[in-house]
Amino acid sequence: MKIRSEAEVLRIYIGESDHVGAKLLYEAIVEEAHRRGLAGATVTRGLLGFGAGSLVHTARILRLSQDLPVVVEIVDRPERIAAFMPLLEEMVGEGAITRHKVAATFHCSMRVRDVMTHEVVTVPPDMPLPEVLDLLLARGIKAVAVVEGRKAVGMITGGDLLARAGMAFRLSLYAELPPEMRGEEARKLMVQGKTARDVMSGQLVTVNIRALVPEAAALMAARKLKRLVVVDDAGDLAGILSRIDILRTVSTAASMSEPQSEHISGPEADSRQAGAAAHGVEPARLPTGLKLTAGDVMLKNVPAIGPDEPLEAALDKLVASPLRRVVVVDDEGRVLGIVLDRELLKRYSQREKPGLLRALANLLTPGRSRDQAFGALVREAMEPDVFSVREDTPLPEVLRRMLETGGKRLVVQDAEGRLKGMVDRDSMLGIIGGP
Repeated sequence: MKIRSEAEVLRIYIGESDHVGAKLLYEAIVEEAHRRGLAGATVTRGLLGFGAGSLVHTARILRLSQDLPVVVEIVDRPERIAAFMPLLEEMVGEGAITRHKVAATFHCSMRVRDVMTHEVVTVPPDMPLPEVLDLLLARGIKAVAVVEGRKAVGMITGGDLLARAGMAFRLSLYAELPPEMRGEEARKLMVQGKTARDVMSGQLVTVNIRALVPEAAALMAARKLKRLVVVDDAGDLAGILSRIDILRTVSTAASMSEPQSEHISGPEADSRQAGAAAHGVEPARLPTGLKLTAGDVMLKNVPAIGPDEPLEAALDKLVASPLRRVVVVDDEGRVLGIVLDRELLKRYSQREKPGLLRALANLLTPGRSRDQAFGALVREAMEPDVFSVREDTPLPEVLRRMLETGGKRLVVQDAEGRLKGMVDRDSMLGIIGGP
């Protein structure tokens, strides 16, 4: 696959005999660039030149003993060049380093290093758990890496906080709670006295920076993970690869491939292909599973409820289902709306009625006993706008719809609007990582 994008040229002007430790400097720079997964490096040996010391260096036969000038050139994306700069500046004692913006065409096979998140939020193992929670909420992220030096030793996700810290809600729900309720939960964590090390994932799953995206997707699907720690050849932390990173990459590749969703052929299809080439992307080798439709991969066991049922009944179904949502249907199975726990908390937190909000929070917490009825019908609490697709929708279009809406799951309907199932990000990840 060819990708045209903004890039930077990094040039390092040094002497041929310059060393860092016992190693030639230009060799050390190239090795570090390779270890960190940069796109590539080239070393050029000069014929004639001089530097800050004004000493002329030449390759003429009578002066072969002189130290010749060497230029190391690296081309990569700006954020990757920026991440490499601190190490480079430590290595280069004398010489010059320049950076230049360019338009580049990268020939790649959808590798992890090209799509991962480079800026990783990290915490030390001894950070108190309330501080970890504050960091997650303040940054609006779902996970942090636990590091010692350059090595990742663990990861803390919302699931880890639920499983090992006794948190009552998922992170996405905490953001909808009023400050006083968030404070109560933070105080519970403080009383426990736990640190990041106590709750981080026991076995850290990593992927090499040069691995192919479908390989990472297969690993993620097999381990039922939403993100992977990316490491370089030395095992140092290089980035984080999330499920959404993979889905976005494959969606971009699919959009530049054949127009599957509209079944277009002839001159218009040729025009689409020409347009893809003009944008720097040639048809990629996409997973064969993308030829399927939403109906082929959808989950069929979807919780549903009528609009005139009590809200408590919908919440029971919601808490019991890993899908974390309940579809509202009429007597003929046509979709009318959806019940989402996050939207419920957001709505009732704005009503300034602490009793109602606490009752709702109690109902949304697995294992909690009810101390009062909520007193509302499903139709009063449902969201009428439902992110959905038809069961005959090709998977590339399903993927685009997911990314456009930001929805983790899409309701699948037939041509008459009846509920047929649901397709989620995990299903799509399994297709991408499949044979």
